[in-house]
Parts: sequence; C-alpha cells; structure tokens
Amino acid sequence: MSKTITPYQDNTVTKKQQVADMFNNIAKTYDFLNHFLSLGIDIIWRKKAINELKNDKPAWILDVATGTGDFAFEALSVLKPQKIVGVDISQGMLDIAEQKIIKRNLSNQFEVKLGDSEKLPFADNEFDAVTVAYGVRNFENLEIGLADMLRVLKPGGKSVILEFSKPKGFPVKQLYNFYFNYITPGIGKIFSKDSRAYSYLPESVAAFPDGKNFVNLMDKVGFKNTKNRSMAFGICSIYTGTK
Repeated sequence: MSKTITPYQDNTVTKKQQVADMFNNIAKTYDFLNHFLSLGIDIIWRKKAINELKNDKPAWILDVATGTGDFAFEALSVLKPQKIVGVDISQGMLDIAEQKIIKRNLSNQFEVKLGDSEKLPFADNEFDAVTVAYGVRNFENLEIGLADMLRVLKPGGKSVILEFSKPKGFPVKQLYNFYFNYITPGIGKIFSKDSRAYSYLPESVAAFPDGKNFVNLMDKVGFKNTKNRSMAFGICSIYTGTK
C-alpha cells in the first residue's frame, strides 16, 4: 500500500481528524475553488459518474464523503431516487450542504449525517447504490472504507466511485503535474485560509493507488463486476462494482 499522506503531516493526529479539520477550514470557499480550479470540468465528470446508475434506478442512495452535497444534488436531479443520505466527517462541509438542502426545499429527499466512512452508521444491506466523488483518497484505511461501503449495499446493489487519477501520456502528464503541483496550491493559497489543503491535494492524488491497483482493492474486499473507466486522458476515473 502507498505511503499515507496527511493534510498537516502531524504524527500526533490521525489522518481522519486532519482531513476533518482541513475540510472544516476550507468549507466556505470549497465550492468556488472546486469549480474554479477544475475550470468547471468537475461538473461534467460528476454527470458521467451518475449516469453509471441510470439503468439501475436506485431508490435509496448513500453518498459517502458527500461534502457540500454537489454530487448528491446532481444525482437527485438525474436519477430521481426516493432518498439520498450523505455522510461526511466534516461538520463544516455538512453545514454548507444543509443550507443548500433547505434553500432548495429538498429536506424530504436529501439528508446529511456526520459519520466515518470506515464505520458507516447504517445497517447491512440498506442501500441500492453507494457513491463517492473525490473522497476515497482521503480515507485513512482505504480497504476498510471500501469493505464498509460493500456492507451497507443491498445484494445486487452498485457502487460508483469518482476519483482523480494520474495521466501517463505526454504531454497531458506534464501539463497536469505542473498545474496540480504549482498552479493549484498557488490559487488555493490566495482564496483559502488553509493553503496546506491545496498542497495536500496533489500529494494525495500522487499517493493514491489508481487504475488497476484500485480495482484490485475493490475485488479484494468482495466487489463483483468491477470496472475502471478512465476519462480526460487519465486525469479522472470512474470505478464501479456490484455486491
């Protein structure tokens, strides 16, 4: 397994707590910077990931690491499920999500909870689908987190995971590395009160076991029919698996 990358490189605090603190610190600027730094392409990637569930028509969806809820809101719009529950370890991010839910009058369809991705506060076999967008690389223990996602899925249910990956071809690899390692932290430092958060981003992506390695992890914990769909010349990947 790759070396554990933490936001603040503080050995006295767990990665889990550091991630929670980091997202609490950047919650108010997160949405703006997310769309700005990705040039809005993150919205297209989310749509593609959500479309992986269109034929499954899930009624109950769990969105892990839901953050401010953007992925879940899009899933509500496209998939029309009965209910989405979002879980995250950052109360600051959930507060923003809750404000959006109230503003959009979606309290009956979208609910958020504070929770740990490795100890999801739900019963076995509860959800038709489990989604994660740009969150699995922040898990303290990736294998345990994936196994718990599988646990709460109903038999036959599907998991869709959207995550950054590492492009390998020239010149995309070089442009990507330059943008991620120099431009992203610089802009993050200007707009966010936590500049370290945007240095952690490229570090966490670099350390993440993407592609076949991640599919192998999904297989190991028990997912079936696992697939990896690479997008945007390898900048992003959609992983799917069923129970």
